[in-house]
Amino acid sequence: MNSNKKNDKEKYVYKMFQSIAPKYDLMNKLMSFGLDSYWRRFVANKAELKSGDKVLDIGAGTGRLSLELAKSVGKGSVVCMDISENMLEKAAEDLKGQKYYDLLEFKVGNAMDIPFNNDEFEVITSAWLLRNVKDISTTLTEMKRVVKPGGKVISLDLGKPKSKLFKKIYDLYLYKFIPFLGRLVYGQKGPYDYLPESLKTYPAQDELAKIYEDVGFVNVRYHELTGGVIVVHMGEKPC
Repeated sequence: MNSNKKNDKEKYVYKMFQSIAPKYDLMNKLMSFGLDSYWRRFVANKAELKSGDKVLDIGAGTGRLSLELAKSVGKGSVVCMDISENMLEKAAEDLKGQKYYDLLEFKVGNAMDIPFNNDEFEVITSAWLLRNVKDISTTLTEMKRVVKPGGKVISLDLGKPKSKLFKKIYDLYLYKFIPFLGRLVYGQKGPYDYLPESLKTYPAQDELAKIYEDVGFVNVRYHELTGGVIVVHMGEKPC
């Protein structure tokens, strides 16, 4: 992808998430048939957090994963970072009053240029982020910079099912049902027509694991959830 297309993608993604913030959680619940909460818990369990840890959740959106992570950090904190101000405002509004709300910090920031110091976090997470950034390698390199040596970087996103039969069913769901649902909820064409298109150029599971390794992560592995529709990748910064 050339630089102009990358810049166009970033602008489009920013405007899209600004516009879908009000009903973002509703769409996630409907699209996943309620499984999104299970996927977030899976990421939080793999993070293996302990009291006092400082976590950065990038592309945090409305903060649902951030809140799940906050349950395990005790006296630590979770930075809920997103490029969309509207998403973070929605997060702060919806999560206020929740038991672990005081452990959350809200920060506007770009995943390609993370506004934090080197070696600052024990764990970095992301959900639905890597498919939407201009450059995956640059984003993962930035994550590696700000995570501490030995720390984990965990990403959750759409996968590419390996079963041919399941893939056919998944393609119908992705290319027909999701855009229809998006138009039904938002009353317009656009945001959820983009979702299946974004998966076309997104790397498959093994390819993304290779990118993790290429930027310098070790002990790279991934977990396929819900038949490979969802994939959680993990890597660690060398000590």
